[in-house]
Amino acid sequence: MTTPELTEDENLGLYQRATERGAEWWRVSVADRPETYRLEHGMGDGRGAAVDIDLVVDAENLRAKLKKWRREGFAIDSGDTPNDLASAARIAFMPELQRLAAQAAAAASHRHAQQAQPTVRIGHVEVPCGVDNPLVPRINPAYLFSERFNDIVEDIVENRRVMLIGHTGAGKTSLIEQVAARSHHGVLRSNMNGQTTVGDFVGFWTVKGGETLWVDGVLPSAMREGLWLIVDEIDFAEPSILAALTAVLEPQGRLVLKEKGNEIVAPHPAFRLFATANAVGAMGQFRHLYQGANLMNEAFLDRWRVYLLDYLSPAEETDVLVRTLAPHMTRTLAATLAAIAADCRAAFAREDLSSAFSTRRLLDWAELMLRTGDPERAAAPAIYAKVSPEDAALIRGIIRHHIAPAA
Repeated sequence: MTTPELTEDENLGLYQRATERGAEWWRVSVADRPETYRLEHGMGDGRGAAVDIDLVVDAENLRAKLKKWRREGFAIDSGDTPNDLASAARIAFMPELQRLAAQAAAAASHRHAQQAQPTVRIGHVEVPCGVDNPLVPRINPAYLFSERFNDIVEDIVENRRVMLIGHTGAGKTSLIEQVAARSHHGVLRSNMNGQTTVGDFVGFWTVKGGETLWVDGVLPSAMREGLWLIVDEIDFAEPSILAALTAVLEPQGRLVLKEKGNEIVAPHPAFRLFATANAVGAMGQFRHLYQGANLMNEAFLDRWRVYLLDYLSPAEETDVLVRTLAPHMTRTLAATLAAIAADCRAAFAREDLSSAFSTRRLLDWAELMLRTGDPERAAAPAIYAKVSPEDAALIRGIIRHHIAPAA
């Protein structure tokens, strides 16, 4: 078999890749002798940078070099054209971004070090501590802070408005509560279950002892007292509630209480605003599984940082089971239970099941199973009684696929 001849137009030019030290390049040009090529190497933009390697090779050696460069991520950029310059900028983008991100992280770390306020480390983020009060959630010592939560915790520190979307039981609310528990911040929750009115949320006038009094709703109460407010299932909220929220979605946004003579409520520095949703944005494809969920326009969503939270992976859920139920839960049993939960969630995503399978449900089943010594007996109150007969039959089949009956 003969080796294909090199085509000069295809192989002459500048080959570049991004590295931690910046852009690296090789330039291929025709050498003085026939069927030989000049190779130059350097760092930088490939045009004004110094050459640190300059050699002449034949066609066979050039072929070997081209294969090696392709494996190492070099891309050809032939000719000094505007497109050429754009390609060089593209290659250099990531090293430049990483350098700037490292500078920003160092500056943030310096700011935290200068603050007198005590902090607690959650993941890789230093979170300023609040003041203990009865609304601070209880710490779950077995709670697993995944690496993917770091950006969310950083947004909390920066006072961003955070919306968490995902299926029921994916841990959206518990993530916020466990950050608050460890940093000693009080939490208020308002569930948009169809019964919550704009008066409950913003406030209302009432008569007590012959005197007309104003009662703050959860939003102004949280803003005044520096609490963390979680608006659960915001995709079920009334339009009047969303309108009231819009005014405070900016980090320093203020609430105007029109019913109280246009009183302005300014946010306490510790106030944080969160929302959870099942059928918003990337979860819109599952709206039919959450009957009654409202559409939300992009203008409203653009005022939030929206994070998609999936269920824990089987490995993560195995860790949670072992940590929560230690010393009675072994890793072997936990891995099997986590696999059952994963199969049930896959069936839910395929719409074979009409109910989700939360980590909370899995923990309840496992705890009762350890007490009874019988998976089926424990599943009756922990799982089967909470779902339809059809769902119970399918879940029972999944369990039996993973757990052989006792001899």
